[in-house]
Amino acid sequence: MRIPKGFRFGGVACGLKPQRRDLALVVSDHPAAAAGLFTINKAAAAPVLDARTRVPAEGIRAIVVNSGNANALTGPAGLDDVTVIRSAVADALGIQKRAVLTASTGVIGARLPAMKVVTAMPALVDQLGDHPDLAAEAIMTTDTRPKMAAREVTLGGKTAIVTAICKGSGMLAPQLATTICLLVTDAAVTPRALQDALARAVHRTLEMVTVDGEMSTNDTVYALANGLAGNPRISDPGPDLDRLETALSDLLEEMARAMAADGEGATKLVEVVVSGAPSDEAARDCARAVASSPLVKAALFGADPNWGRVLATVGARAGAMSYPIDPYRARVVLQGVTVFEGGAPVELDREMLRTRMRDSRIDVLVELADGAARAVAWGCDLSYDYVKINADYTSLIVQRPDGGVGKDDRVSNYSPAFKRTLLAEALKYIAAFSGQVAVIKYGGAAMVKDSLKAAFAEDVTLLKKVGLKPVVVHGGAPEITRTLEKLGERSEFVDGMRITDAQSLPVVEMVLTGKVNQELVALLNARSAGAVGLSGKDGQLLRARKAVHESGRDLGYVGEVVEVNTKFLRMFLDGGYVPVISPIGLTEEGTGLSINADDVAAAIAVALGAPKLIYLTDVPGVLESAPDGQLVRQLTLADLDRRIQAGAITGGMKWKAWAIQTALRGGVGRVHVLDGRQPHTVIAELFTDRGVGSLVTA
Repeated sequence: MRIPKGFRFGGVACGLKPQRRDLALVVSDHPAAAAGLFTINKAAAAPVLDARTRVPAEGIRAIVVNSGNANALTGPAGLDDVTVIRSAVADALGIQKRAVLTASTGVIGARLPAMKVVTAMPALVDQLGDHPDLAAEAIMTTDTRPKMAAREVTLGGKTAIVTAICKGSGMLAPQLATTICLLVTDAAVTPRALQDALARAVHRTLEMVTVDGEMSTNDTVYALANGLAGNPRISDPGPDLDRLETALSDLLEEMARAMAADGEGATKLVEVVVSGAPSDEAARDCARAVASSPLVKAALFGADPNWGRVLATVGARAGAMSYPIDPYRARVVLQGVTVFEGGAPVELDREMLRTRMRDSRIDVLVELADGAARAVAWGCDLSYDYVKINADYTSLIVQRPDGGVGKDDRVSNYSPAFKRTLLAEALKYIAAFSGQVAVIKYGGAAMVKDSLKAAFAEDVTLLKKVGLKPVVVHGGAPEITRTLEKLGERSEFVDGMRITDAQSLPVVEMVLTGKVNQELVALLNARSAGAVGLSGKDGQLLRARKAVHESGRDLGYVGEVVEVNTKFLRMFLDGGYVPVISPIGLTEEGTGLSINADDVAAAIAVALGAPKLIYLTDVPGVLESAPDGQLVRQLTLADLDRRIQAGAITGGMKWKAWAIQTALRGGVGRVHVLDGRQPHTVIAELFTDRGVGSLVTA
């Protein structure tokens, strides 16, 4: 993602949350114009009270954001804590305290342990660099994924970059900002012009997002512009300000969609368009009302084409606000299918429409006949998980002695009915899988975040303790890339496969076998898993030969598995150990080769006759269409073949799909494709009826 000139980002864990990053810092190396928009909630949090009288302004240098604690409704102490944090940032950066803005998000009503933030500040400042991903992760609360994007805009003949990171999942209501969102640009613009452009962009985008109709105490949107793009400074309305506003609007619309799609418990993104309204106010109000309606949202979760709830909601708003709207003249369209027109329902194939309603994006169009105004709102469906998340939110949150907050997520805290159901499902599968070999390919985000590493280690340990025999095959591509870059070497890829030359092969082996493998073994053995680290070279575990790309391109020291030494591997399994395998193979001549870990996992599963093969990925599973399609929960090998031939599976998933084909044709019974970005997906997939990913069978 492109970053504007003169901006640096960082994100660390300071202890406000049990495991994840929870403190973000965005710094401009040059004094910046600042603009801001804030919640209109009368119970506004301390950071909002501190900042809203200070922007728009010149000379701002830094924004610090914490998650895990809202610093809201904490009395005068809350403002004192803001002052302490601003001073700590200023001291660490060598800038004035007035040049620091703050924001917070998290649990309301608990005092913010400011000294945790202060203590973490030196490490956070040392980390500053091109790390918007770390900052985006650090501001997350109930979000399931970071949200960030960038745009390029030409102003006065100069190219400027606008970058955004934001969070938003719950307590999203269509008033003002609805989120914490940080925008930075190297455009030159005055604070007042930036404030006006930001306000108009937010009005069209973030103000039209709703997940639950609940307004936060902490909603904040900041924009910083440091002028390093070199364009003539924008101060008045005109073409350049219009272009900047368009870039802001486009960027914030992407953020709005991302927040709605990531709404708490959401399974579907919902876009509601209302056109033909008598005024902008009426169009916006009706669109937001439909997106917010619990009845509409519940119907969408159940893939129920209940268009009557949509039109009834529009009629209710028209009546309540005395809008001159006649619902009987409206046309209602769901997923491209007209369901109401000419004052009456339209005959349609309901089963066909129900099928379309299962998509991960739902489009609702209400065409009124009462004017020319149009508005778009974004929301999501209302699932069981939304209720669970919010029913348990504070009952499971505990304040630790050090002032931080933690989550007490023990099963004992849940309802008796939930516990009975969970245990009945889990015990059924534990009994069925006892003694079976399960090969797990470990990679992606699950290898990067400390909390996900810990969750994976706990899952593998649990599998072993309930009688399964796990075999772990790991990747390590991101770590390899980072190490090669530190050594001044650039990685070249062919169709997603790294070309490995004679100089980089020792680095690849060192990272995979010497670093990643040992760290994973240590993590597992800290939980008494009995893990043993193995390279494919050990005991000639993986016999390999050089691989050649289908184009004929030489990939260097990249190989494919020829044979697996199952006798050697079973020696560890029979001894009660968990093999953890680095994907390095050995040729007949004794040369090492780097092998795609997906292929290694498939080859080992086939050789061992494993009934289960599990892939952890950075997507929810096999999708109807990449990258945002609906999750396909179950498909056959024939289905997979058709998707590959049709070109519906692309990118890194294509290599996994080929490996899955090999595994299933080799006798593996079931292949599970899971989202490694979520904790404990392995046990959730194996030990529950519904599962959480995609199941591919022969």
